[in-house]
Amino acid sequence: MVIPPFSNEPLTDFFTNENRQGFLAALSRVKNALGQTYPLIIGGREIATTDVIRSVNPAHPEQVVGCHAVAVQEHVDQAVSAATAAFRSWSRTSVEDRAAVLLRAAHTIRGRRHDLSALMVYELGKAWDEADGEVAEVIDLMEWYARQALRLAVMDGITPVRGEINRFRYVPLGVGAIISPWNFPLSLTTGMMSAAVVTGNTVVVKPAETSSTSVAWLVNIFREAHLADGVINLLTGWGEVAGEALVDHPGVRFIAFTGSREVGSRIYERAARVTSGQRWLKRVQLEMGGKNAVVVDETADLTRATREIITGAFGFQGQKCSAGSRAVIVESVYDDLVSRIVEAAKKLKVGDPIDPTVMVGPVIDDTAEEKILDYIQLGRHESDLLLGGEKPQMEGYFIQPTIFGGVTPDARIAQEEIFGPVLAVMKARDFEHGIEIANDTDYGLTGSFFSRDPERIALARDTIRVGNLYINRRSTGAMMGVHPFGGFNMSGTDTKGGGPDYLLFYLQGQSIGEVL
Repeated sequence: MVIPPFSNEPLTDFFTNENRQGFLAALSRVKNALGQTYPLIIGGREIATTDVIRSVNPAHPEQVVGCHAVAVQEHVDQAVSAATAAFRSWSRTSVEDRAAVLLRAAHTIRGRRHDLSALMVYELGKAWDEADGEVAEVIDLMEWYARQALRLAVMDGITPVRGEINRFRYVPLGVGAIISPWNFPLSLTTGMMSAAVVTGNTVVVKPAETSSTSVAWLVNIFREAHLADGVINLLTGWGEVAGEALVDHPGVRFIAFTGSREVGSRIYERAARVTSGQRWLKRVQLEMGGKNAVVVDETADLTRATREIITGAFGFQGQKCSAGSRAVIVESVYDDLVSRIVEAAKKLKVGDPIDPTVMVGPVIDDTAEEKILDYIQLGRHESDLLLGGEKPQMEGYFIQPTIFGGVTPDARIAQEEIFGPVLAVMKARDFEHGIEIANDTDYGLTGSFFSRDPERIALARDTIRVGNLYINRRSTGAMMGVHPFGGFNMSGTDTKGGGPDYLLFYLQGQSIGEVL
């Protein structure tokens, strides 16, 4: 199978009238499709349930985006059985045929790019560019992993011995549980699910309740790509029921999870238990968030630093594990840079992201809104409120971009992941003290360092302890194949999504020796 070298999918230029009109048309089409009911998908069968979970538009909570069947233990057992049965043939399907499924799905997504982006505007409150960037990443993931699977299939590296034929190969693990988050329902589900499938595994996918419609659309695209029944099974429902039952199931061989530290830690503990009928130790990958710091020294380009801090902190309302939620600024430029950041943040338009001029949309739901507002109230006692801190008088789950200054490194708003549009700004004596503050956290996902000094940049590379370090750019926006993604410490298990060795999580090595 010969395919062109990988290249990242270009982003849509919404400054052109053609693209703007195309996206407006997609918003209209998708709006007319909202409110449908989506079944479970088990072994190719569509299964409805009496109970449903509704995903809603966080900008207009009365607008139902999708109604989803609710899986219980019985459905988990059925889905694992279906995946186990499908594994027997799928694991022996050629890697070329498996890669072709991903490439067909990527082709379909290119043709429906605006519709998928528009769906996330409604279901998640994403701005146009944020939604479009996620769909581009979905295409990248499929294209990248298809190529990586083909590359792994021809690797050997075994030393020849006279009188024997020896071979080393990678074989799939079995049935996996894919537990995906709400903030990047297409790209993060695609990353875990497509990597598992292209390497010959079968999966049961449990999406977050608030973004189940996006995942249902994604799974249906794979079905349209002629994927065999049972290779991907979709279970919507409550995490504490379907999710935990999947983690505990003895038939599940591996678990890929993206979400909160609390849930990830519980999965890690539960997966370590060996239950009756289980013939393996479950393999687990976790991505659990971050409290990412942006360190700025006195030699930095402050105009660039301002722009990148604003984008990293408030893009998608700060609801990214990679969000730059801490700004650590050396004292000699602290006042100047803080003034620039506050002035720039004042210009951010808050509202319904159907409007292309809106940069800050709603947070995902009322639970998130309450949590973020509680942290803002805490921040008022811990530090100085420089901007925002209120809920705008509009329908939906909106919170103003909020900036706190004079934050101490041990403050809770400097240590705990808020997952909202809240930036904590801290003062450092010098750049080395700034790096010390940046490292003073349980997490280690992303980080940024702004400086024009090559020696300081070299030191930052060696001493800032994160999985993804960026020099003179924001902490968000990793590109597949360019910035392999995954974090240290309580940010997770550092399985580098979009990297050269990510697929190895889903494979195990087998050595075969044959005497002539």
